[in-house]
Amino acid sequence: MSVRIGGAAGYWGDSTQAPRQLVEKGNVDYLVFDYLAEVTMSILVRAKAADPTKGYAADFVHLVMKPLLPQIKEKGIKVVVNAGGVNIAACADALRKVAADQGIALKVGIVEGDDLLGRMDDLRSRDIREMFSGAPLPDELSSANAYLGAFPIAAALDGGAEVVITGRCVDSAVTLGILIHEFGWSADAYDQLAAGTLAGHILECGAQATGGNVTDWQDSADGWDNMGYPIAECFADGRFVISKPAGTGGIVSRLSVGEQILYETGDTQSYIVPDVICDFSQAVLDQSAPDEVTITDVKGRAPTDTFKVSATYRDGYRATALTLVTGFEAVEKARHYGDALLKRVTRLLGERGMDGFDRTAVHVIGAETLWGANASPHAAQAREVVVQTDVRHQDKAAIEVFSKETTGVALSMTTGRCGVGEAGRPKATPVVAQFAFLLDKSDVVPVVSVDGQALGFTPPQQTYSPAPALSPPPQSEPFEGPTTTCQLIDIAVARSGDKGNSANVGVMARKPEFYDVICREVTAEKVAAWFAHVTKGEVSCFAAPGMGAVNFLLRETLDGGGTSSLHLDKLAKTYGQQILAMPVEVPSALLHGGKA
Repeated sequence: MSVRIGGAAGYWGDSTQAPRQLVEKGNVDYLVFDYLAEVTMSILVRAKAADPTKGYAADFVHLVMKPLLPQIKEKGIKVVVNAGGVNIAACADALRKVAADQGIALKVGIVEGDDLLGRMDDLRSRDIREMFSGAPLPDELSSANAYLGAFPIAAALDGGAEVVITGRCVDSAVTLGILIHEFGWSADAYDQLAAGTLAGHILECGAQATGGNVTDWQDSADGWDNMGYPIAECFADGRFVISKPAGTGGIVSRLSVGEQILYETGDTQSYIVPDVICDFSQAVLDQSAPDEVTITDVKGRAPTDTFKVSATYRDGYRATALTLVTGFEAVEKARHYGDALLKRVTRLLGERGMDGFDRTAVHVIGAETLWGANASPHAAQAREVVVQTDVRHQDKAAIEVFSKETTGVALSMTTGRCGVGEAGRPKATPVVAQFAFLLDKSDVVPVVSVDGQALGFTPPQQTYSPAPALSPPPQSEPFEGPTTTCQLIDIAVARSGDKGNSANVGVMARKPEFYDVICREVTAEKVAAWFAHVTKGEVSCFAAPGMGAVNFLLRETLDGGGTSSLHLDKLAKTYGQQILAMPVEVPSALLHGGKA
């Protein structure tokens, strides 16, 4: 017996063609969707405050389910989604109405209990601290949601739900909950729970596992217009196979799937979710057929006794100004323009008795500004660049001064400039900052119901593990014989992403024999030096020898991350490409014609 699960959305705004393709061509038993991110939650809070019937991902109901419901019902496909946001019941009611309007009987289950915003007075009395910085709880929060696990989802499916809607849960829980329900996995079946979590982690970002955003982009580029979306065929023993619908674009390979496994992870031996601590380090990826990768040997152990809670709060305002500069000395002109604009506005703020900006940044796009000291020499000779000037301030009025001056200097600064991007003055937008903390599981009680009937869900009894220490870095042996200098991309692929204010960069060997080379040549110290222009904290390296990979965690790297950051790359999406330019020494015997 196996269960086929299709990854139908990786974020709020993902293509509606994904669920349609999986329903029509995927032969799936379930669809899973991941809509929520920290910023999304705060947006939904504001939407609900303006209209109590809103606060959920309405796209799921009206753009996805409404047109597909007849086929979903006919084929017996079940759906698990975290589209409920901060108004889960309203999302369920809207879906029931859409189904009823089409004459379709649909049992809808919901999982509530993640929203902690109403309990902040109680939590504040406990002297809660941010889990990374140690900062105290802000005076006012926009949202506060615990990352729930998979067992409440399984309970809703056990209760007969055909669609399960949750609020904030771990992204992979929408998949793991299905597998607990289908296979009856117990709370101490740690290896299976870890394998199901990994299957969910691969599905949660949609086509990233099937050729989207891969290092070897040429391998999938011809199919980008008709990308295939991922399917995980899962078995009771924890083994699973990643594929995509036949006749679709993209690629499913060891490298495409491996890159996604590394994406937005930290310690490969201790990937913590509510239900289990996962060990992906010995996972084996086997290219079992064209566009099919079988994954085995995932291990797990008892979970910790806490939930992670992600809260958000308002932290002032920001604005971004864009100007295209071209011609002679374009890079130098652009940099001077951005600096002069900031100097001018800072002086005007002082004349008005206002504080200076909290933070500012000038990015010259087109001159390898992302690369810092690693930029190539010819970058400074670019003849056409975009200068992006960013500011943050607690007072919206200060942002308005900046906004007016960006157009007010049109005739008094650089030549060879023109507008780019959205027309008009830069807009002041609220900054939504994240505040993450841990909360005892006993303080969070998930509530499960199906069609309005509470199921009396009781969390399973579990044995808890202490928070694990960081795993040791990989070891390597000295080289023997001559070596050749090449770029890391010649022997590896990479994928990067954000972890709050930290970044992760995963590097996977193209061939098993390159793994030891990577361990020796790409160390935490070298990575810290390579990203010294952005990384302010410690860099750790974690091994995943089963798939021939290493993963780096770069702390204090993203200037707060998300909407808080003034970095050009706020979410570390480009770091994988940057690390692949790193020079490495490779035993010449492993190379052919100087290339891997």
